[in-house]
Amino acid sequence: MRGLLVVGDVVTDVVARHRHPLTAATDTAAEIRTLPGGAGANVACWAARSGCRDVRLLGRVGTDAADWHDRALASSGVRPLLVRDAEAATATVIALVDASAERTFLTDSGAALRLAPTDWSPALLDGVAHLHLSGYLFFAEPSRAAARRALRDARAAGVPVSVDPASAGFLAELGADRFLAEAAGADMLFPNADEARLLTGHAAPGDAAVALSSAFPLIAVTLGAQGALVAEAGAVTARVAAPAVRPVDSTGAGDAFTGAFLAARLAGAGTPKAAEAGCRAGAEAVTSVGGRPPAA
Repeated sequence: MRGLLVVGDVVTDVVARHRHPLTAATDTAAEIRTLPGGAGANVACWAARSGCRDVRLLGRVGTDAADWHDRALASSGVRPLLVRDAEAATATVIALVDASAERTFLTDSGAALRLAPTDWSPALLDGVAHLHLSGYLFFAEPSRAAARRALRDARAAGVPVSVDPASAGFLAELGADRFLAEAAGADMLFPNADEARLLTGHAAPGDAAVALSSAFPLIAVTLGAQGALVAEAGAVTARVAAPAVRPVDSTGAGDAFTGAFLAARLAGAGTPKAAEAGCRAGAEAVTSVGGRPPAA
């Protein structure tokens, strides 16, 4: 198996789990933890957890937390390629997780979206069999330009590329047409149901996946507790159920699906088996706090 290169966000997550609805202008009791996260970093860690032995992550972090994130990635089996930013703090997300395990994010992108074209080099593709781009990169400059360059160079080198749209909120602000134009040329797209709806206007995930498969060869739409579906060449080719679990925190479930899916594909699995692996990882992810695999 050759390597997986992920280009994306590295984030410090502050996860606040609250059993009761938030009450304005006073206190709400919560369990609060500070953890390493970020969609791109989470994908890389889940790919390593799922058996990919050569996983690399390019991202930009502030000097404030660079050493901590470097150690966390390395301990998860990921080779960190972190660019240290002396002018911006590491991206921080406050994840508010309610009693149903649903999460709402407050996001300070910090250094993450300052990843620049000069941070990228085609040499980073040496020994790489797949490039994955976190969609967060497409929501600002200069990271959008960096993602565009990485996508272009991967295509020129014959390296398949996948993209995760990442955020329904940011996607709505950017606009579906703009995002699709920026991601054009990718081989795989990994939206959740809300993102697929925003990108196509189709309410039904299957219809949205089929529509997107006219622009991208493989579409995998995650459906939360309902599992996932895959569309290729204008047809739904797989529907996979998710294992039944008791959810604690849904943060990073989609990242877990993507990481495990890519690891399975790189190991030679077909699309249905890769989707099954993704659903197993997603189900495992929601049983612990934070977006990374639980410690062994």
